Amino acid sequence: MINIYKSNEVGEFTELEQLAKGCWINLINPTEEEIKSVSEKLGIEPDYLKDPLDPEEKSRIERENGTLLIIIDIPVLTDKETTTFDTIPLGMVVVEDSYFITVCLKENPIINDFANNRVKGFFTFKKTRFILQLLYRIATNYLRYLKQINRKTDQIEEQLHKSMKNQELFALLNLEKSLVYFTTSLRSNEIVMEKMLRGKFLKMYPEDEDIMEEAIIENKQAIEMAHIYSNILSGMMDAFASVISNNLNIVMKFLTSVTIVLSIPTMVAAFFGMNVELPFHGNVHSFTFIILLTLMVSLLVTVSLVKRKLF
Repeated sequence: MINIYKSNEVGEFTELEQLAKGCWINLINPTEEEIKSVSEKLGIEPDYLKDPLDPEEKSRIERENGTLLIIIDIPVLTDKETTTFDTIPLGMVVVEDSYFITVCLKENPIINDFANNRVKGFFTFKKTRFILQLLYRIATNYLRYLKQINRKTDQIEEQLHKSMKNQELFALLNLEKSLVYFTTSLRSNEIVMEKMLRGKFLKMYPEDEDIMEEAIIENKQAIEMAHIYSNILSGMMDAFASVISNNLNIVMKFLTSVTIVLSIPTMVAAFFGMNVELPFHGNVHSFTFIILLTLMVSLLVTVSLVKRKLF
């Protein structure tokens, strides 16, 4: 899918049918024909548009023949019910300071906010400002998703106190995987932003530098939060796995004690059921004596197990 947007000097935002200088070209999971069409019209290598479509592509920044390519990992929600997240590359291409292209595999709220003109101070022809606004928006989305992961962790913790089932542990494992993806991507993004700040890839004005510094600060904060939440989650999983194992041992100990107590009447009945001369043979109260003997032995064994805290 390809969409072309352009804003004028007063901030009016419109969608175009054809390419124009100062426009923003948004490619979402484009076809080979769309990639070929855009690359031929703008005179750029098709690889600039194909690389961000690789889910395993790493964050990087490079400039060649007047074309700037920036690839940044962005967070995406893969399963709303389980609050599972992943990261995918977002490509930003600046062609001779005339055209701005974004390339991504999936629709995402970050691009949608710009496409729906919900970002203040957004102009398609201000390429540097657009890139920095995207970076800041990406960092804030990481923080927002991290807070959702933390809230989901608290909910699962409450469920674990009640159910102690493997289902909750699997849910925690999915959240831990999301945090690992976030941490890896955030660190890669940090390297790219540091290069942009130190290098001469973009011409920045004082206001642009402020936005860049804010984006870096937000990204660092997201890294710290992801690291903290990951440690908390890992410790919680270990603790509850131990609790579940301990509960299983308690149940098995109780069942073993019950089995021992119940085996006593069976043993006594088997003993007195032998077809030989035994105590109380021929006594009219023999059945009562045997029942009392069985109850007494069972009671003694039960008291012994209780004292040893095995019951």
